[in-house]
Amino acid sequence: MKRQLMHSLIALFGRLFSKNKLSILIYHQVLASKDPMRPTEPTADIFDWQMRLIKRYFTPLSLGEGLNHLKAGTLPANAICVTFDDGYLNNLTVAQPILAKYAIPATVYVATAFSHGTNMWNDRLLYLFSDPKRQQLVLNETTLTLTDWADRREQAQQWLKQLKYLPPTERIALIDKFYQQNNCTEQTPLMMSPKQVKQLADKGITIGAHTVNHPILKILPVAKQRQEIAQSKQELEQWIGKAVEHFAYPNGVENIDFDQETVNCVQELGFKTAVATNWGVSSKLTSEFKLKRFTPWDKTAFKFHARLLSIQLKN
Repeated sequence: MKRQLMHSLIALFGRLFSKNKLSILIYHQVLASKDPMRPTEPTADIFDWQMRLIKRYFTPLSLGEGLNHLKAGTLPANAICVTFDDGYLNNLTVAQPILAKYAIPATVYVATAFSHGTNMWNDRLLYLFSDPKRQQLVLNETTLTLTDWADRREQAQQWLKQLKYLPPTERIALIDKFYQQNNCTEQTPLMMSPKQVKQLADKGITIGAHTVNHPILKILPVAKQRQEIAQSKQELEQWIGKAVEHFAYPNGVENIDFDQETVNCVQELGFKTAVATNWGVSSKLTSEFKLKRFTPWDKTAFKFHARLLSIQLKN
């Protein structure tokens, strides 16, 4: 009873202070079970209570509905959108049934190069650190000693940061080299195939574009940026037989990962919205091509709900 009262009070504050503010949540995966290399990714049971809370205390909307209300000044209190980046298979197998259970719309942004059996570079790198039997790892001229999960995560994150801003072809070449150096076989594909992307779209999930190779767009020439964005849109439209109107910038921090030239490409290619990863909520003054998002890391319902309110209050 006490917990329910606290949630009701948070929801009340939200109704008072969230008028014409749109919260957009960003997820990547919903795991069937815990992964020690990805402790912040929610498991199915966590995602279930998160969506149950959202259904009870918020007004979940599709991204298109949210934008239309935002422009018209008719956004309901505690309005919220759910989004996923990259195109993981568990978006279809684990997350979608939970979303359907609570009738919550969502948008999944797909990086199309990884829908044909090859995993994303960051997942491939994490996998090298994930085998508990492997005590050492050779990366270029560096030999790493691997101990517990915390150590493996920390070292993996350091290498992810080193490689993130390299050109896509150079990143892939290095990852291929690391696998050869360590005689490591590839992990089972983690991403949806074109057929599975179509299945997800047919279940009512909005499919958005997320480039082809998931590059940091700002480091690419404008013509290459445009190609990455346009090709992903065209491929997805072919796969699902529907217009693709929403885009997510890879990595997504304005002026670091994308800039105004990138925004211009997105606009010129006919998208209706584009989402960043700058934390916050969006208002009527927010560009529809720079919509803000944030990640709900919390593992308890009260902290999760309170964080949603705190971000509304800060913006």
